[in-house]
Amino acid sequence: MKGMQCTVQKELDWQGRGLHTGLNTSVQARPAESNYGIRFVRGDIEGMNPFRADVKYVSATDRSTDLARAGIVIRTVEHILSALYAAQIHNALIVVNGVEVPILDGSAKPFYDVLVANRVEIPDTTLPTWCPRERVEYHDESSGARYTMIPSEHLSIEVLLEYSDDGVGQKYAEYTLDEDYGEEIAGSRTFVFSSEILDLAKSGQIKGGDLDNAIVIPSQGVGANDLQQALTIMGRTDIEETVKRIDEGYHLNQPNELARHKILDLLGDLALIGTQVQGRIIVKRPGHTGNIAFAKILSTMYKKDLKLRGIPKYDPNVEPILDAVEIMSLLPHRYPFMLVDKVIELSKSHVVGVKNITFNEGLFQGHFPGNPVFPGVLQMEALAQTGGILALHNVEDPQDWDTYFLKMDQVKFKRIVRPGDTLILKMELLSPIRRGIVHMQGLAYVGDRIVSEGELTAQIIDRTKKR
Repeated sequence: MKGMQCTVQKELDWQGRGLHTGLNTSVQARPAESNYGIRFVRGDIEGMNPFRADVKYVSATDRSTDLARAGIVIRTVEHILSALYAAQIHNALIVVNGVEVPILDGSAKPFYDVLVANRVEIPDTTLPTWCPRERVEYHDESSGARYTMIPSEHLSIEVLLEYSDDGVGQKYAEYTLDEDYGEEIAGSRTFVFSSEILDLAKSGQIKGGDLDNAIVIPSQGVGANDLQQALTIMGRTDIEETVKRIDEGYHLNQPNELARHKILDLLGDLALIGTQVQGRIIVKRPGHTGNIAFAKILSTMYKKDLKLRGIPKYDPNVEPILDAVEIMSLLPHRYPFMLVDKVIELSKSHVVGVKNITFNEGLFQGHFPGNPVFPGVLQMEALAQTGGILALHNVEDPQDWDTYFLKMDQVKFKRIVRPGDTLILKMELLSPIRRGIVHMQGLAYVGDRIVSEGELTAQIIDRTKKR
């Protein structure tokens, strides 16, 4: 299993209530090909495009981790993400048939047990992993949470909780990814203090919460009236019985179950980085808000390292895969708008092109006199043309197809490009080509520095079928 990507061998299904909405819902995990990643989609919304489980889509962290894209929300994703991460399932489509993933028993065990039993390896794949090159620290001033990550060959997590009231005191737990998540972490349930229930109910949350999916810890000074009011707001009918059960106290599966559940949540939130992380993580007083802030720091570092790690090596002494004449047999561009001189790498998923910037190009007469700068929009055009070669490399009879770019996202211009520079143009598929839609990440380098980048989406069209 280690070192190879995995998916699920068949569609898996879970049903239950949402913790916060109280609505009956279901969720499926469906098989996906290599490098697909974990993606979410609302099954109850027709025509919605799946989106990656990425920390940039986190929309809320109040008592759960919620994702949103284009105004469509999916709530409480942390438990199923934690199970997917620990089961080392790297590629799956998660279909949520409602606004919220069901809470089930308040732990990740119902997800994990099914996922790990149905995990299958994807042959001839490599598992992406990442470790920061230096110590990382973060302090969330609002909650007092502190996060430290120390480079290591393996992922390990240590959590310390401190509660001054309610007889809980300090709780500590530790876990490494090589240990049995199913036995050590998966069954640890979510928890709440009874002093929090009324405010949560008034804010419209925990409508699906009960003693079968959460540990309720009695708080000093919280009377039956507060609990009865909260349960009434939540629409419960078994109010007296529930208040009695809360007063009788709670049972823990392990003495440090509360700290173990925080590890469960943290794993789910770290899954939004988009890769298997390696390092020793030490956390004091974690919560979803701090987890996500820390994950965003790590995600930024990971993406930066990924860009630098993937810098193409250009040796002008090596014969190119495609020269300018061969490129013209694929692309319709001609002087003065052909912006790729040669191709030095080409596969089914990536391409690397070269553009030599010379002062003889006519644009420098006006951009700018005395201060020649190669325009950023032409850098994007050069990437687009390079991406067109990749797109056409994936079809039969490429001379019969045209490539039209539909949009550019996350475009950034980082450094000035001038005459004399050699522009290295790298385009990689972000997802498999479907229905002629090609979604690519573009990076332009001069030397070992990124000068521009962006996500480019194109459509390839068979010109022989035009009417």
